[in-house]
Amino acid sequence: MSDPHPLTTSLAGKVAIVTGSSCSIGASIAQRLASEGAQVVVNYVSNAAAAEEVVSAINAKRAGGIDANHTCVPAAVSVPAAVSVQADVSSIAGAQALLDSTLKAFGRVDILVLNAAITGDRLLKDVDEAFFDSLFNTNVKGPLFLTKLVAPLLPDNGGRVIFISSTLTKASMVLPNALVYVSTKGAIEQATRVLAKDLGSRGITVNTVSPGPTDTPILRVGKTDAFVDMITRLNPQGRLGVSEDVGPVVAFVASEAAQWVNGQIISVNGGIVV
Repeated sequence: MSDPHPLTTSLAGKVAIVTGSSCSIGASIAQRLASEGAQVVVNYVSNAAAAEEVVSAINAKRAGGIDANHTCVPAAVSVPAAVSVQADVSSIAGAQALLDSTLKAFGRVDILVLNAAITGDRLLKDVDEAFFDSLFNTNVKGPLFLTKLVAPLLPDNGGRVIFISSTLTKASMVLPNALVYVSTKGAIEQATRVLAKDLGSRGITVNTVSPGPTDTPILRVGKTDAFVDMITRLNPQGRLGVSEDVGPVVAFVASEAAQWVNGQIISVNGGIVV
């Protein structure tokens, strides 16, 4: 007998925060969540123009919207499908500002995607306190404290927390200069496991989506074409990932259909690491 109430992948009526979503993977995630019906907060630190471009693209695709009571309304009076919010989420104050702006715009939060991160390549001998703190503040402290702030507001039996990690936490080809960056991603993967037990008691799922090498500008910084070609050849599909590979997985994990997926590190890498 078929289920009379099948679980849906629609995100209609949901509000999502995506940190660091003015470009690349974050922008793709924001756009995909919006395409599934969510209202999205596009967070950025400095590039307002890029964030507004993402917001404009989302709003242009949505003729109408959903008001605070989750009622479909005409385009002329609808709440926008997306807004941009400037906030440095590496600090607790920035996290609070982002949450305050989200509640002002949409009145609720259902989905928290913790994408904002910075990278850095230094061998142990070159790691100093400032470098260490900058990566851990942005990649670990910020996401954890934003989760702490948002968690009480997430709906029971449907709230979603999604961290973004990196396949480098499992890759044997990881380079020695990735020490601090990979340590930060390992930290949030462990946080995922524990928070899944904590917030899971309320029916809130906590998962991590872990992309492999993805063809974004940051991937190519400081790398030769030959090195990028080598990474490409290592993938059994013979290509680098693209930002659009990640958004659909995040959207699924955010949906009702993924209610039984909790505490998982989900690799999105085409098989380069298995």
